[in-house]
Amino acid sequence: MPNSNGFVLLTGTANVKLAQDVAKIIGKQVDETVTVFADGEKRIIIPENLRKRDAFIIQPTCPPVDSSIMELLLIIDAAKRSSASEVSAIIPYFGYSRQDRKDRPRVPISASIIARLIEYTGADRIVTIDIHSEQERGFVEIPWDNLYASYSFLPVLKEHFKKNLVIASPDKGGVLKAAFYADLLGADGIAIVYKERNVEKANESKALDLVGEVEDKDVLIVDDMIDTAGTLCEAAKLIKIKGAKSVSAAATHGLFSGPAPKKIAEANLNKIFITDTVPLRDEMKNSSNLVIVSVAKLLAEAIECIHSGNSISERLIPKAHRTYGERR
Repeated sequence: MPNSNGFVLLTGTANVKLAQDVAKIIGKQVDETVTVFADGEKRIIIPENLRKRDAFIIQPTCPPVDSSIMELLLIIDAAKRSSASEVSAIIPYFGYSRQDRKDRPRVPISASIIARLIEYTGADRIVTIDIHSEQERGFVEIPWDNLYASYSFLPVLKEHFKKNLVIASPDKGGVLKAAFYADLLGADGIAIVYKERNVEKANESKALDLVGEVEDKDVLIVDDMIDTAGTLCEAAKLIKIKGAKSVSAAATHGLFSGPAPKKIAEANLNKIFITDTVPLRDEMKNSSNLVIVSVAKLLAEAIECIHSGNSISERLIPKAHRTYGERR
């Protein structure tokens, strides 16, 4: 049943612009809650009454990751102690999500730790966009809604790619994502880039290879994020060698860490489509081939669904996602 007392929008410092864009669509103000003491400690002050009102905290846990996580936890605690009716953590980019399993001895499952911290601190719900692995939603007992950037991407991609399109996955784990986009964009097929592992020497791989036909095609590489851009740029190089007419990329989270800007510039990609889940790194702001697609409308509609008690899946998740599952 909808909360008749209304709701408030809160944000930390991780992506104030996105929070403001969401608030503008909804027609409400967003309260910035973070101040900093001289020693670097964060202080959270919520400027309005939350008693019996729903609180939606828009805070991606993007770089600086640990600082963003701490802000999120402190805002959740402040909202809970202010008698908010329900506290939803809206986390467009979920830091540590790639550390979702024990892949070698003596390592933590970091994604599980962060998710459980969010739950323990008092969040009643988590909302993410294109989480690295859907199974992470099982780390907690509270509801966890994972949205898909395809809701925002598809209208833009349909305008850019009318025909002669092949969708490529940069690794075998993204095959279902590639199939999903190929289906909805009417692509001629999919291609898969993979590395052949050297079973005799750990952490070594042979040259990249490609499955699928890309000759004289406009190829779109799809992935959940661009971090250091090594995988993307290696894939783009191979696809060009195989005779592609053009190579573009679409990724939800544009981190562009470390050497990524230099690698991207050297890769000479036709277009790079990203969303605004995280703030754009300064070195990428003058990139002429970068297309930024906002997820503000997606988040605004998700917030309205949650507050009104309506179904997110029926309104915001294409049926095709349930077919392909988007396992990554």
